[in-house]
Amino acid sequence: MTDPIRVLITDDHLIIREGLRMIFDTITDIELVGEANNGQEALEQVEALQPNVVLMDLQMPVMDGITAIKALRASHPELAIIILTTYQEDDLMLRGLQAGARGYLLKDTERQTLLDTIKAAAKGETLLDPDMLSRVLNYQQKGGQTDEDSTLTEREMEVLAGVAEGERNKEIAYRLEITERTVKAHLTHIYQKLDVDSRAAAIAEAARRGYLD
Repeated sequence: MTDPIRVLITDDHLIIREGLRMIFDTITDIELVGEANNGQEALEQVEALQPNVVLMDLQMPVMDGITAIKALRASHPELAIIILTTYQEDDLMLRGLQAGARGYLLKDTERQTLLDTIKAAAKGETLLDPDMLSRVLNYQQKGGQTDEDSTLTEREMEVLAGVAEGERNKEIAYRLEITERTVKAHLTHIYQKLDVDSRAAAIAEAARRGYLD
């Protein structure tokens, strides 16, 4: 039997934590191992509880989410971090993805989306919400700057477009008629050129540079 995914919630709003706790209490393959009220508590709890996934709010007292994400990515690079965001936090959400978060969730997201995103993050994958991706792109169009350095090749752009659409490696490989190994190689080059280390961060940085329409 596969061990349940160990999840830590980091949010300074009790009602958010209670709502998530009620959901996880009904799931057998996801275990809520702890709750943190701010980023500093999250760092301490990660050390003590060793979760697989951290749900991270961005605006919190003592230590904000972005600072905590950067610290956790440095100390626990294997840890999957998912941003808990609202519609009013586009700028912070984009910065959080660039800091190393693997994905993001709306605080009023549907139950199944929450569970699918956590399970994908635990496997090293990312499920991107189309509406939130649109907001990232709108943010870039309104205020982002395009970086002409490290330009992606046409094939890398095709792979990146698949990532932005939520395609998995095997789906990208099938569409482009290449092998999964080649897709992984292209992703490695994309990460290097964009100076990121995850699919979600690649989308955020590509949006900032104006690579995605």
